[in-house]
Amino acid sequence: MSYTIVGLGNPGSEYENTRHNSGRFFLEAFAKENDFPDFVPDKKLKALISEGKIGKDKVLLVEPESFMNNSGESLRKIKDLRFKFKGKGKEKINEVTNLVVVHDDLDIPFGKFKISFNKSSGGHRGVGSIIKAVKTQAFTRIRVGIAASASVVKKSQDEAAVDKIILGKFKPSEMEELKKLSKSINSALSVLVTEGRETAMSRQGSF
Repeated sequence: MSYTIVGLGNPGSEYENTRHNSGRFFLEAFAKENDFPDFVPDKKLKALISEGKIGKDKVLLVEPESFMNNSGESLRKIKDLRFKFKGKGKEKINEVTNLVVVHDDLDIPFGKFKISFNKSSGGHRGVGSIIKAVKTQAFTRIRVGIAASASVVKKSQDEAAVDKIILGKFKPSEMEELKKLSKSINSALSVLVTEGRETAMSRQGSF
């Protein structure tokens, strides 16, 4: 089976190592750990891509080159996304079985991550753009925590305060913590590809 793993962020050197670019950071760490080739521009997808394998499974890594709010533009043109309908009637779910999105999350403490499936965007505009593009929220997400008091910040502060946090750069000590966390996220992504979502979610506390 082929998988598409998307790392969300904003293009441009000015956004490197910002909290909002956590998805890109961990995608690049995953690529390096698994000896994927360098990312190259794909004009059709409007993204940087790298293709390789995890075990026997083909994996396409994607970094959208549109800004965060338009991340879904790249997904519209990926032909290998696989859709499956589950359930009946009102319970019918249009599921993207081979899509994984890695992104920052203000509701999860820094240094932690969570594997989620079929969840709303929670106000994350990059995720919202992808949901709009693939016409479903039933895909797998690696949600990476970026603020220790996340829920308090998100629910009590105005948009400008939130933007200041998510567009702020990580401190050197935090960057070291992220490098350690990348090992766990690498393991989680590998299990998602080789053993499936249910196995990865059941093991996420042990990564």
